[in-house]
Amino acid sequence: QVQLVESGGGLVQAGGSLRLSCAASGRTFSSYTMGWFRQAPGKEREFVAAISWSGGNTYYADSVKGRFTISRDNGKNTVYLQMNSLKPEDTAVYYCAQDRTYRRYYYATMADEYDYWGQGTQVTVSS
Repeated sequence: QVQLVESGGGLVQAGGSLRLSCAASGRTFSSYTMGWFRQAPGKEREFVAAISWSGGNTYYADSVKGRFTISRDNGKNTVYLQMNSLKPEDTAVYYCAQDRTYRRYYYATMADEYDYWGQGTQVTVSS
């Protein structure tokens, strides 16, 4: 059984930074793309960033490109999301997720391409 546990959320002022972590267990972490999604109140869950199983490729939503960086440490079974220059519109619950496809060849940006999800961590950006 795969378990994903996020941490690192909190309250930060606009322009500030936060680093989210997601620790994974239960499946060969280094063989699966990992993604971050977020969901704001009253809105649908949206893609934020993804990183390939090798860590060699990353992909970002336009809304966070240049401000957020996704990375992974396969030795620690952990994926990270460094968030800089945060804006009030970044306020949401952030979820990490693991791809359902072993060593996917292309990017996974849709929620239904992921089969395991963390419990979420709240990020609140004040203006």
